Amino acid sequence: MKKVLLGAIGGVALVTTLTAQQTPSSVAFQYERPVQTGGAGPRRLPIDVALLAGSGALRNAGSPPQIPDLRLFDTAGTEVQYLLVPSPPGQPLWRTVQTLPIAPVETATQKTSGFEIDLGDAVTIDRVKVDGITPPFLKRVRLEGSGDRARWTLLVNEGTVFHLPQEGLLQTELAFAPGPYRYIRLTWDDTRSGVVERPPISSVREVRNVSATVPLTTPLAFERRPGEPGRSQFRVRLPSSRLPIVALDLDMGGTHILREATVFEARMGGDQIAPFPLGQATLRRVVRDELTASSLRVPINAPVEAQLDLVIDDGNNAPSDLRSITAVFAELPWIYFESPGDSIVARYGASSLQAPRYDLEAARASIAIDKTADATWGEARVRSPEESTTQAAPALPIVGSVVDVARFQYLRPLAPGAGGLVTIPLDEAALAHSQGVGFADVRVIDAAGRQVPYLVERASEPLSLGLTIEPVATRPVTLQSDRAMSVYRVLLPLEGLPPSRLVLRSSARVFTRQVTVGVEHPPDRRRRDPWFETLATSNWGHADQESMAPDLTLPLRQLDVREVLVSVEEGDNSPLAIDSARLLLPSYRLRLFRERNAELRLAYGRTDLSRPEYDLALLTPQLLGVAATEVVPGAETQTAPSAPTVLMSPALFWGVLGVAVLVLLTLVVRLVRKTDVRTAT
Repeated sequence: MKKVLLGAIGGVALVTTLTAQQTPSSVAFQYERPVQTGGAGPRRLPIDVALLAGSGALRNAGSPPQIPDLRLFDTAGTEVQYLLVPSPPGQPLWRTVQTLPIAPVETATQKTSGFEIDLGDAVTIDRVKVDGITPPFLKRVRLEGSGDRARWTLLVNEGTVFHLPQEGLLQTELAFAPGPYRYIRLTWDDTRSGVVERPPISSVREVRNVSATVPLTTPLAFERRPGEPGRSQFRVRLPSSRLPIVALDLDMGGTHILREATVFEARMGGDQIAPFPLGQATLRRVVRDELTASSLRVPINAPVEAQLDLVIDDGNNAPSDLRSITAVFAELPWIYFESPGDSIVARYGASSLQAPRYDLEAARASIAIDKTADATWGEARVRSPEESTTQAAPALPIVGSVVDVARFQYLRPLAPGAGGLVTIPLDEAALAHSQGVGFADVRVIDAAGRQVPYLVERASEPLSLGLTIEPVATRPVTLQSDRAMSVYRVLLPLEGLPPSRLVLRSSARVFTRQVTVGVEHPPDRRRRDPWFETLATSNWGHADQESMAPDLTLPLRQLDVREVLVSVEEGDNSPLAIDSARLLLPSYRLRLFRERNAELRLAYGRTDLSRPEYDLALLTPQLLGVAATEVVPGAETQTAPSAPTVLMSPALFWGVLGVAVLVLLTLVVRLVRKTDVRTAT
């Protein structure tokens, strides 16, 4: 019956393959991969990272899921129909069974104990759960399976099970590849931990769907970024945008870990792009007797962008020692097709294509994907320009109205390059010389003086600037006091920076001080003498010789000065060494579409402009989830201020004024004479 069913499916597939509507040959596919079918008949292919990264997003909104631009072709160039078919819903059945004792073993190097399970008959299983052990416990374990109790298969070599209620850690299941076993033997390693009692029962999971696959995973590249004190900031790069990722697994150094981790990505919020939390979790790790219990997974919602920000709250601990990040994908469907017998080729990477509609859909209900033979992928290659021409980009609002470039006080060149989405980071100069974080006067202008529409993006990480800090030899008059005090001068990069945070670092380990930051002002109309304005005051202390003192963070308002003073009240102690200072500013960048080799300039420094309103905001979905090139602005050029309009020259003005005065004097004299004549008569 099975052969008849498969034959019927194959017949339907072959007929529908011949009658399939062919994809036009003019379609420009970017990637091509061979598929080894292993013969004729029904076949299934797994969806892997290379396919997800190079093709259109796996869209689950429809039924069934689709990869819009994937096409399969045989050796004659004929399109081969396919379907995305999920694995049948798993129906695992947990069976509780009695445990049987095994004799403890003690050697010169190791002590072991454990138990066995007899299922009565060979059963396909993939998990064993340890039940009934009183917590807390943390044990290393070895698991074996057998069909005849004479020959044993190693299922888990060095597994770890634990239940630590106080730390919130629980792992009592041991997973392994599905297989038929009647006997299960579990052996505890008692060398470095106490013997646990034999549980009266244990559970095994019977697997009825043996085609269920292990979740797809891939390692991710990441880099540490400047962050706030007490927080480790990492930028994580994904293989592509819009990937069906459901979690990030972290590997971190250290023994005991208890820290909060949050994953962000850029999303549109209000009138600008801002960090949006995708997921949060508490990272935990406990080490006892050289055994480790840990939970270092951060579940997340599926990202849109190809770049994520991971922020770990370190508290008063050392910065997080992040060693690796692994992306965990959602359960993915299979690619089902009917092989013509020879190798076929897959092509993808054509954003203009819509999802195909094949007659093979009529056979979906008859497809037994768990009983279908496997096909395998070959290496992907990028198609040559002769095979794949560049597709024309859709019309986008990439230019706006004309502005007068000469009226901007600051201009900065942007290096030309390939067309597409670019980001322009705004540095301290742009923040200081533009009209605040609203960026009302910021414009990107092309060679013709036209505006290039953009969106403002606020980053999750701060803009960190190293500062020069130096001790003041003579205490300023405004800080004269009977108390022992050290004073430092901190040089700011520019005047007019937005509200920021000053971060101080000391190599001292045991200390407590009161620290004040402020500005010394010269005499003015209200004050006859120099005066000191306090901006922030804080107590700074540390009492652990084994660790570094936490950095001190002090808030600063917007300042029109180039330096601030930091005073440290020393009491009866030796002066506290302040080793370094840095400034944390809000971090922003612009997102925009650039034409190929366009000569653009970043302009700002006007007070007569309001915030721009661009139609580009309507295309936010096209700005997110697209790879962008960062373009750093060139050196800042200050333009000459426009000369005021002169109605007349100074000489002419004074001449006219003199004539007017003479005329008025003449009139006054005449009026006086007439008055005298009338009085005399």
